[in-house]
Amino acid sequence: MSGAWRTTWLLLAFMVVNFADKAVLGLAGPEIRADFDLSRQEFGAAQSAFFALFSVAALGVSLLTRRVRTTPLLLVLVLLWSAAQLPMVWGAAGFGTLVATRVLLGAAEGPSAPVAIHHVHGWFPQRERALPTAVLLFGAAAGVAVAAPVLSWVITHWGWRWSFGVVGLVGLVWAVAWQIWGTEGPLAPQVGRAAESSRAAENSKGGGDAPASDSVPLRAVLLSGTFMTAAFGAFAAYWLMSTLLTWTPDYLESVVGWDLDQAGTLVGVGALANGVVLLVHGLISQRSARREPTGRRLPVGSGAGLLMVVSGCAVAVFGLVDSMWCKVPLLLGPVTLAMVTLTVAMTACARIAPPSQRGVVLGVLTFVYALGGILSPLVLGGVVDRAATVSVGYERGWLLTSGLLLAAGALAALFCRPEATAKRLGVSEVPSARVPLVP
Repeated sequence: MSGAWRTTWLLLAFMVVNFADKAVLGLAGPEIRADFDLSRQEFGAAQSAFFALFSVAALGVSLLTRRVRTTPLLLVLVLLWSAAQLPMVWGAAGFGTLVATRVLLGAAEGPSAPVAIHHVHGWFPQRERALPTAVLLFGAAAGVAVAAPVLSWVITHWGWRWSFGVVGLVGLVWAVAWQIWGTEGPLAPQVGRAAESSRAAENSKGGGDAPASDSVPLRAVLLSGTFMTAAFGAFAAYWLMSTLLTWTPDYLESVVGWDLDQAGTLVGVGALANGVVLLVHGLISQRSARREPTGRRLPVGSGAGLLMVVSGCAVAVFGLVDSMWCKVPLLLGPVTLAMVTLTVAMTACARIAPPSQRGVVLGVLTFVYALGGILSPLVLGGVVDRAATVSVGYERGWLLTSGLLLAAGALAALFCRPEATAKRLGVSEVPSARVPLVP
C-alpha cells in the first residue's frame, strides 16, 4: 500500500472516531434528559457546549500548522478528545461534568477536520485531492453509521455512561496506530524556520520580479466570493448535519413513535447514505479533473449549489408529510445531497490558498461552518419547546433548515468559482518543482 493511501485510511479511521464522539450525546439524549430532568432547550445547550471552543480552537490550532507539523498535532488532538470522554463513565458525574467535558471535547475536535485534510493534501497533488477529501469526510458518515447501532446497543445493555467510555477507549487505540504509522507527505509545506528560509531563497532566486504565491494577502483569500459562499454553504450543510445528529433520534421517538433501536438504526443508515453520496461525488470529481480541461468543466459551485437546493426542498417535504414511506426515502436520498458541499468547500478553499496558508484557510472555514453546530441545537431546541406541540415545533425547525439550505445553494451556484479566484489571486495549481509528485 502506498504511503498516501495508508495515511488516508488512517485518517478515515480518525474521522470515524471523531464523529462517533459527536453522535454519542444525541443517541443517549433521551436517557440523559430523563436522568438529569432536562428540557429539550437545556439539552440543546449541553449539545451546544461542544461547540463553545470548537470554532476558536479550529482557528487557533490551524494557525499552528505554519509552525508545527500536522503529525504530532493530530496525535495530541486525539489524546485530548479521548480523555474528555472517560469522566462520564464515573457514576457520580453529573450535568456540570457533562457540560465541562463537552467543552473540552469540542476544543480538541474543532481543529481535527481541517488539520487532517491539510495533512492528507500533503500526499496528493491538486487534481487528485477530491477523492481523498471525500474519503475523510465519509468518515463523518461512517462514524455515525457505525456508532448509531453499536452505541444504541451499549446504551441499552450497559447504560448510557458506557457509550462515552467506549468511544474514548477507541480513540486511544487509534493514537497508538498513528504513533506507529503516521508521517508527513512529500507535498507537505515546510514549517517554522525551514519555511522562512525556503521562502527567502525562492524570493532571492526570483529576483523580486513576481510575487510568490505565499505573498497573497490572507484577507484577499478570505474576502473572495469563492471563500465566502463556500463557507456559507458549508455552514448550512453542517447545520443540517448537526440537526440530524442531535434531533432525529428524539424526533423519531417523540413524534413518529419509534423506539431507540429503530431510531438509532435509521440514523446510522442515513449517515451511511451521506457517506455514499460523498464518495460518489469524489470519484466523479476526480475522474472529471483527469479527463477534462479546467475551462470545460462545470464550475463546482454550480453543481454544489444545485444539490443544496434539491436537499433544501427535500428537507421541507420531510418536515411536512406524515407518511414514513415518504420520510425514510427522503432522509436516505435527497436530504443527503447537501453534504457534498462540505467536500466542495474544502477543496475549493484549498485551491485558492497558497500551500503554506492552506491550513489557516481551512481553519477559518471550519471556524465559520462550525457555527452551524453551535446554533442548530440551541435554535431548534428553543423552537420545539416554544411550539404548541412537539410535532408543530419540529415542523417549523425543518422548514427553517430548508430555507437556510436554499439560500446557501443559490449563492454557491452564483459566486463559488475556485479556478477563476485562484487565477485572479495568482495561486498556481501546479506544485513547486522542487517537491516530488506522488506517483
